[in-house]
Amino acid sequence: MKTRTLPTLALLCAVGLAATACGDPTAGDSGSNGSDAKRTEVDPTARLDGVKLTMWTAQNTVNAPRHVIDAFEKATGAKVETQAVPDLYEQNVPTKLASGDRPDLMFWQPSISTLPFIQPQQNLLTLDGEEWVSRLGDTEKSLGVIDGKRYAAIVTSPAMLGVYYNKDVFKKAGLSEKDFPTSYDELLALGHKVVDKTDAAAFYEAGGDKWPLQWQMQVQLTDLDQQWWAGLNENKEKWTDPVVVSAVKKYKEKLLDAGLAQKNYRTGTFTGQADALWKGEAGMVLNVTSFQSQLQAKHSTAEIDQKIGWFPVANSSATGLYSPDQTNGVVAFRTGDEKRQNAARQFLAFWLGPDYADYIKAMKIPSVQPSVPTPDGLPQTSKDQVEALPKAIGVFQAKAIVAPDTHLYLADMIFGKKNPQQVAQAIQDQFAQVAKAQGAPGF
Repeated sequence: MKTRTLPTLALLCAVGLAATACGDPTAGDSGSNGSDAKRTEVDPTARLDGVKLTMWTAQNTVNAPRHVIDAFEKATGAKVETQAVPDLYEQNVPTKLASGDRPDLMFWQPSISTLPFIQPQQNLLTLDGEEWVSRLGDTEKSLGVIDGKRYAAIVTSPAMLGVYYNKDVFKKAGLSEKDFPTSYDELLALGHKVVDKTDAAAFYEAGGDKWPLQWQMQVQLTDLDQQWWAGLNENKEKWTDPVVVSAVKKYKEKLLDAGLAQKNYRTGTFTGQADALWKGEAGMVLNVTSFQSQLQAKHSTAEIDQKIGWFPVANSSATGLYSPDQTNGVVAFRTGDEKRQNAARQFLAFWLGPDYADYIKAMKIPSVQPSVPTPDGLPQTSKDQVEALPKAIGVFQAKAIVAPDTHLYLADMIFGKKNPQQVAQAIQDQFAQVAKAQGAPGF
């Protein structure tokens, strides 16, 4: 799944949800509907005959919960109907909610930059104290929480950002695991070896689809500590700080202008990345787990293991980055119907309880619960990402209260419409505009 940021207009519209929710008779306040009161323990397989739940999904994830829905319906007698919200999902969901429409359950990105835009305090059930919370891995536990309260169940691991590489290209370049970089500068040096010793491009960049452009910049921001991000969220630090401008500048000058990307990087696509890496036309691709999913959709585990490898990298360490997306989190809405609200809690308890091992096996995905082993048969690239996750660093979507459309401004840069300083200024302007509209302190 791709990691997108919400367009500015959608974010500003979503800010109005708070007022809408407060005037909506189905939307409770923080103490209503028993959401914060002492709740009875959930029996994941209790009978729910006659109960019908709705679940919103994106168009490309409508089948993602199918296994657990089928199992839940069989075990409890309930019915769960999925409703695909048209793309762009992240833009259309807030619009539907603002109109008063509400599902019982919904996929939503469980990050501090995106979860607030569905106004969890007014619209969602709190899930603190649910039995499954204690089973989550440490990284997964950090997601889905706003102001100390849990609003999202974490059903899949966040995407991992790292470098996929073609083993044949690396072999031709005389590279092996001992050459894996421990910094971004070493990664660029590795790229020069690929270009100097093979006929492949070092990296494949997807300027046509734009959203993958953010990753080269993201990797360079990993030395920023929590104090800097806290300062950014309080308007004490800015995206125009030299460290950010330097990251944009280095991407332009040391990678793109230095000839480390394929010739058509301005029009390259996400699907083109996978094809180019597989064919050996590019030595490396820096992307998230959705790239892995694209490979697995076309090739067997054995084929991937033979041809493609993966390694983590950050600005000054061999560390991966984790990136939340909307398939990671499921939220439950306050509908005013206590029976359905309890059934929604039960659905999440079933998903992350009796059905979880079967679910991840059917989906062929890593486990979010250390006590439940990741299924056999996954490519080594996926296993390497699972191993890297506990020490991974969050991308800015997991740290900033607003996730600006960085990729759009980087796209302007690669087409000559903005220089690095102007890119940083555009990011800051959008960030401050939305943060102010949210009523964030300091803005």
